[in-house]
Formats: sequence, structure tokens, C-alpha cells
Amino acid sequence: MRTKPSLTPADVKRMMSACLAEAEKNGWKVTVAIVDEAGIPLHLERMDGAPLISAEVSVGKARASALTRQPTKFWEERVKERPAFANFPAGQLIQGAVPLLHQDECVGAIGVSGVQSHQDEQIAQAGVAALG
Repeated sequence: MRTKPSLTPADVKRMMSACLAEAEKNGWKVTVAIVDEAGIPLHLERMDGAPLISAEVSVGKARASALTRQPTKFWEERVKERPAFANFPAGQLIQGAVPLLHQDECVGAIGVSGVQSHQDEQIAQAGVAALG
């Protein structure tokens, strides 16, 4: 039997706070989704004024990142090279999500939607930094 690290509620709260602080600092209205390693949502927060669709997209981005253990920017670039990846069943293959890695294990991902894709990723990276 092996032991695998996992996110705690305190980890999720700390990351969500960091993501929202980054968005607020820049005046961006977004939705942030944090999922576990299987892509199951642990926490979702849609800021006032964030696009309605951003809730669905942020979860899809986070799910894709967790299931593939890759930032969604990686997949967005792959779709340009090979359009068949657009039908990949993992989720939204659009930049804005990053996996959460600890001791070489994926423990989840953060997905953000609501502003430009590189800004979404900037917000997600703030959450990763808070995890340490």
C-alpha cells in the first residue's frame, strides 16, 4: 500500500484566497475552481461581475489540468499543432489552469476563467505559490 499526499481544506482555502487577492489586485472579475487529482471540484468561487460561463469553463480547465498533469497552455498549443486534440475528453484545453504537484504527485489543479487566458493563468499561479 502506498501513501499519497492530498490537499487539505486549509490548503484549498489558502490557495483560493491567494487567487482571489491576485484577481482583485488587478481589477479582474473571474471564477476560480480548485479540483482534486481526479478533477472533482473541491471549491469554486465566482466573483461578482464574473461572466456566467466562467464557472463552467474554470472547472473544465482545472479538470483537464489535473487529469493530464499539465498546464492547459500545453494543450492549447498542442491543439494548434494537431486539431484532433480539440476533442480530448479531459475538459477545457484553454490556457488558464495549472496542476498542483507535491512530491512528484498531482494532488489537484487550479482553473481560472473570466479574463484573458494568460491573466487567468497568472491568477492560478498565485494559488500555486500560496501552496508552497
